[in-house]
Amino acid sequence: MAMSAPEFDFVRDLVYRKSAIVIETGKEYLVESRLAPVARAEGFASIDEMVGQMRSQPSNGLSAKIVEAMTTNETSFFRDTHPFDALKTQIVPALLKARTTRTIRIWSAACSTGQEAYSIAMTLREHFPELATWDLQIFCSDLSSVMVARTKQGIFSEIEVKRGLTAIQLVKYFDREGTEYRAKPILSGLLECKQINLAEPWPLLPKFDVVFLRNVLIYFDVPAKKKILASVRNVLAPDGYLFLGTSETTFKIDEVFRKVMNDKSTYYRLEPTGRCV
Repeated sequence: MAMSAPEFDFVRDLVYRKSAIVIETGKEYLVESRLAPVARAEGFASIDEMVGQMRSQPSNGLSAKIVEAMTTNETSFFRDTHPFDALKTQIVPALLKARTTRTIRIWSAACSTGQEAYSIAMTLREHFPELATWDLQIFCSDLSSVMVARTKQGIFSEIEVKRGLTAIQLVKYFDREGTEYRAKPILSGLLECKQINLAEPWPLLPKFDVVFLRNVLIYFDVPAKKKILASVRNVLAPDGYLFLGTSETTFKIDEVFRKVMNDKSTYYRLEPTGRCV
């Protein structure tokens, strides 16, 4: 289902307008591989035919499916490990002392199929039994409604659970259902999931003690990165923590954040004089 240059440009512009995700020239193969299944599912003979339909009869529903298809959903349990080590050894112990309200809010933004959120939940349940009486929430969001639905379900394939989970964790926190594994209520009960497009105005959100925004900013241009980080400042507690991906940074993008390197962990905190805008 090869696509023509005009159709590629149309899709690239559509995805940028709807999500601020940048598709670079030369990525035609990527667009084709991800949109071919959408075209087939919608009954089109080719991607060009599907795009032509959109040009003549714009469809918000089809537009959303195309944008969702172009998002990257690579994830795994305890991916990169260091953020979860920091959560265990540094961040949650500090929050236990600082939060007299006995409330902790953590946001897994761009949560994909939910492995990050469930890894956070396992970290809290495994290492901090005293939090059993606290008000805990792990808020999960993604641009894709399909990914949000999967996170809510908390059902994972055998391949997915073998990427990052030990046999002990699997038995303790998941129930086997045929060839799949469902997260137990002790984990899923902590999650609240919602579809959010980070590039558009955000809904009303609470203040978060920790924000995981990992491997997301790499898909945006600098103006979009600045906008998203400014929005993060508005929902991050003044003494909160921000995690980005290993190849991401706030340097020369949002100087209100300062980088903290502790052991092998790297995270960002608001400057004491930084103000939300």
